[in-house]
Amino acid sequence: MKREQWGSRFGFIMAAAGSAVGLGNIWKFPYLAGTQGGGAFLAVYLIIMATIGAALIMAEIAIGRSAKKNPVGAFRALGGNLWSTTGVIGVVTGFMILSFYSVVGGWTIAYLVKSVAGTIESAQPELLEAQFGGLVSAVWEPIFYHGVFMVLTMGIVIAGVAQGIERSVKVLMPLLFILLMVLVVRSVTLPGAWEGIEFFLVPDWSQVNGEMLRAALGQAFFSLSLGMGAMITYGSYLDKDADIPNASCWVVFLAALVGVLGGLLVLPAVFAFGMDPGAGPGLTFITLPAVFGEMIGGYVFQIIFFAMLLIAALTSSISLLAIPVAYFAEEYGIERKWSAIVVGILIFLIGVPCSLALGVWGEYKLFGMNFFDLMVYAVDNYTLPIGGILTSLFAGWIVLEKMGKELSNDGSLNFKWMAAFTWIMRIVAPLAVVWVMLSGLLGS
Repeated sequence: MKREQWGSRFGFIMAAAGSAVGLGNIWKFPYLAGTQGGGAFLAVYLIIMATIGAALIMAEIAIGRSAKKNPVGAFRALGGNLWSTTGVIGVVTGFMILSFYSVVGGWTIAYLVKSVAGTIESAQPELLEAQFGGLVSAVWEPIFYHGVFMVLTMGIVIAGVAQGIERSVKVLMPLLFILLMVLVVRSVTLPGAWEGIEFFLVPDWSQVNGEMLRAALGQAFFSLSLGMGAMITYGSYLDKDADIPNASCWVVFLAALVGVLGGLLVLPAVFAFGMDPGAGPGLTFITLPAVFGEMIGGYVFQIIFFAMLLIAALTSSISLLAIPVAYFAEEYGIERKWSAIVVGILIFLIGVPCSLALGVWGEYKLFGMNFFDLMVYAVDNYTLPIGGILTSLFAGWIVLEKMGKELSNDGSLNFKWMAAFTWIMRIVAPLAVVWVMLSGLLGS
């Protein structure tokens, strides 16, 4: 059977950018900027994105295109059976992330439905906090919306690369940017918004410290969907004529742009209404609805906001599901449709205890954490960093010549940034990710 390919360069860039752009870019990035020094955090984050982030994106796409296989098959084909373990880590990571990410995606659908119904209009954070707590701790409602989110994700992936993923992201990604820009314009024109704009865009270099550098590196690395095989999977559907460095730079630029726009959406509005910019996950579901409750036209802008969040969640979730689906379809010969259905159902089932862990199963702990927190902790501190470290070492030491040929596009090894790429892959990226990983594990 002929392997599927992206129908256009634009479609691939939108799909890869969609994979990178998720809920974290819109709510986690502003929260980190709010607690880690504002403009200084932004500057450091952008520098890391343009260096380590860009190099790792190029490496993963090049590995995928060179092998034309899923992550497990790609590492095996290029490096032998021993390296296929790196691909397995990526597949398992994508599976684990989507199991709890889909639960949060379900909350987004729930809030979009409630926004349209007008049942969460309030300017009182206490009432909104109680409503959010009531949703996530309930038994059936969050599971229902988790199921709806997974069905949407499965439907897009079942349709295939060109007809499903590419066709959807060509609509969803431009729509995401349009909705985000509408909200940013409204936020920065609020009375008192300038304080938030200045905090976010003007660096205070005295804020730079080890904790902030680790936060910026972690956010840059994880916000680009690196270390989980998503870019390897998407790269495997890329034709040989595509310019990987150019496409990678576009993906990094668009992912960074969404983070910046997310900051300009959230921080000016939060400052304008005297709210807490470091409210964490509650920033999305508690603080911002309170802001919308005080804003003229808040009903409409709240609907736009949660519609945009749903789009961001979906563009990431389809790439997460595409990883194990490609693996089972190619390694075991399972038809793509059935692979997506079976894997999707399994992910939904694992997501059920993730959801219940925030409510009725909250008392059940493993290693001192409920099931939801344990899954997040395992991904953030083990599988993603280990996958990233192994991928960078693989690209820098094992298949460097193949990487050079893929990046130069003509097989001549004349990629002009090859020296910088080699240095980052061999030394900078592995050491940086080890630092982040150990810092997280040691809590320092």
